[in-house]
Amino acid sequence: MFFAPMLLQKTNEPFDDDSYITELKLDGIRLILSKFDNKVKLYTRHNNEVTALFKEIYENLNIPDGTVLDGELIVPGTDGAPNFEAVMERFKSKKSQHFLQYCVFDIIYFNGKNIAAKPLIERKEILSSLDFDQERIVTVQWTEGHGVPYFNIVKKRDLEGIVLKRKDSQYEINKRTDKWLKVINYKYKDVLITGILKKDQSFLLSPLDSNQNIGVMEFVPTKERKQIYREIEQTGITENEKAIYFKQGIPCNVKFRNWTSKGKLRIPSFNA
Repeated sequence: MFFAPMLLQKTNEPFDDDSYITELKLDGIRLILSKFDNKVKLYTRHNNEVTALFKEIYENLNIPDGTVLDGELIVPGTDGAPNFEAVMERFKSKKSQHFLQYCVFDIIYFNGKNIAAKPLIERKEILSSLDFDQERIVTVQWTEGHGVPYFNIVKKRDLEGIVLKRKDSQYEINKRTDKWLKVINYKYKDVLITGILKKDQSFLLSPLDSNQNIGVMEFVPTKERKQIYREIEQTGITENEKAIYFKQGIPCNVKFRNWTSKGKLRIPSFNA
């Protein structure tokens, strides 16, 4: 049985508030696990069933029938930090040998009963009563409040971010609310915009000191996008069937999640 998961709103800064719990934001694939009629099924957040792809997650799973879990599928790196590229590689091919781990942070159904309306703190207690008894499935650790120091640790370890959730929040299926917040540990870099891909009008990025391509930026505000078009009218372009290249790069500052193993900016967006 599939349930569209509850989603997070963004907030720019962490905060300390004991009416919230703080968790690590895991860098992986959102996964809903359900067990009904003694059959386990796995779904992505977009209702794609992927049960056959990740059998190692649930082969020895012993939970009550009529249970639905929400969590993140990750590949722990050598330092324990989630490796997003590795989990995507495993998602695309069962031949990948990466070790998978399902990190559960919520429970929607238990023993055949819908418990989404219970406060988060009560759902956490129910979740903690389950004995997964395997290293493939773990419960996400959390703390009351302490959002600021937790985020500082995340920045030092170069992790993705934190999640702040109201302790009294219900599980609101298929909704994005301010009761669940995410604070992303963005990085920032000065770059040059050096071209436009014709297929989707996204912008090519390069370092200030070379022509190397370090990523593609999809989001640019309308005002700044118009300014870019005005500038290239002055400086000129060249083009081929795939892209338009600027004769003179346009400087800007971007925010991004992290560097990929191929030396690209992950999810860069216009900052200034």
